[in-house]
Amino acid sequence: MLERVKEIIEEQLNLEGVEITEETRFKEDLEADSLDLFELVMAFEEEYGVEIPSEDLEGITTVGSIIEYMKSKGVEA
Repeated sequence: MLERVKEIIEEQLNLEGVEITEETRFKEDLEADSLDLFELVMAFEEEYGVEIPSEDLEGITTVGSIIEYMKSKGVEA
């Protein structure tokens, strides 16, 4: 799942050659602003068929946290 999540992040944030790991933070490391994060959430929802309520977003700060969130919602790796 990490590889596909990385592809979505690179595509949505127009990143190239940036190392993305499970510890990568969206705001601090990738300099994603609130609009970027909104677009990322929409892309994850579309890709994985999961709805991510806005109240859950506060806990999603790293690449690893979005993967764990998806798994908790029943998405297979």
